[in-house]
Amino acid sequence: MVNKVDLHTHTIYSDGNLTPKELLNLANEKEIKGISITDHDNILGIKEAQFYGDKLGIEVIPGVEISTDIEDFEVHLLGLFIDINNIELNKYLNFFREERYYRAKRIIKKLRNIGLPIAIEDVELKAKNSAIGRPHIAKAMVEQGLIQNYYEAFEKYIGDNGPAYEKKIHISPISALKLINDANGLCFIAHPNYIKENILIFLIKSGIDGIEVVHPSHKKFQVRFYRELVNHYCLLETGGSDFHGQTKNDEDNFGKYYISYQKVSAMKKMLIKHKI
Repeated sequence: MVNKVDLHTHTIYSDGNLTPKELLNLANEKEIKGISITDHDNILGIKEAQFYGDKLGIEVIPGVEISTDIEDFEVHLLGLFIDINNIELNKYLNFFREERYYRAKRIIKKLRNIGLPIAIEDVELKAKNSAIGRPHIAKAMVEQGLIQNYYEAFEKYIGDNGPAYEKKIHISPISALKLINDANGLCFIAHPNYIKENILIFLIKSGIDGIEVVHPSHKKFQVRFYRELVNHYCLLETGGSDFHGQTKNDEDNFGKYYISYQKVSAMKKMLIKHKI
């Protein structure tokens, strides 16, 4: 039987719905043998996840998802096997958590200007210990009765083309790649189907370690294409469900989209080569 490994998951420490403990319990139910917590700009849930993973016999690989920008186009990178005690990585993540807070305040100001009275305190209650993001604003809007459901917030107000949209501050993919590699991690292009081919090739030639081949948004022909790219450029392959726990579909995908442990072993061999 294939040992299922999901290297793209989120918890309440970014925009996920489950605590690390709840996520590990669900992974155990789904017979997933290894996961990576890849919260957005946040590594606060990793130690907790590793604690429960050890109890359940599930390997927890420390990770993070970082938003970057190139040619005014957003590119997400996954850092896997990172050293969560790395000083520079923690400085960067602390800075971006602060920036997320100020971005939320700017979004809230725009919402109030169009007649939707919401306060930063309402959003902080939803975020708790996690980095504030648009999902927390959407949830607060639902709770305040300003909209009917979570998705309405993005469709009408805070989505990329909405009247209350505020762009995130990003770093370049090259800076993020260096940050991840300097933290002894491997850097992967996340869900590349959103990326233009010229940017994808540029990132590969810039020294990226691998590509997320398996993802719920990828069609079968795309999976084949990315796997061919990985083989052609001698890169590593990763994959996962991009689990957030926001919908029933999310839960169905958890345990459906995964890679084998053989891929993880290849990553560990690459890490050894990096240290030599």
